[in-house]
Amino acid sequence: MTVTVFTKPHCPQCMATTRQMKRQGLQFETVNLAENPETLKQLIDAGYKQSPIVITPDGSWSGYRPDLIKELGDGSSMNASAAASSSVPQATSNESRKQEVLAQQ
Repeated sequence: MTVTVFTKPHCPQCMATTRQMKRQGLQFETVNLAENPETLKQLIDAGYKQSPIVITPDGSWSGYRPDLIKELGDGSSMNASAAASSSVPQATSNESRKQEVLAQQ
């Protein structure tokens, strides 16, 4: 399973997210948005409004979401209601846009 966490330096929610993911034993890739301004712009254009931005095979979210990290660690797939309740506007969280952003990494 490929999980990517887009972070910013000195971001408490980013640190909490990666710390919790490590506790859950999850493997993930971290992308520093301060070093990737074009990726940051694309994520903002896609509707993400806060860091970190976590993209999984089953969905995505932004901000510190311990409930979704636990679900991911338990092996549960993110369901539509969890994804819809995230801070990402539903209209802009389409899978093709996320894959496009990731493909440019």
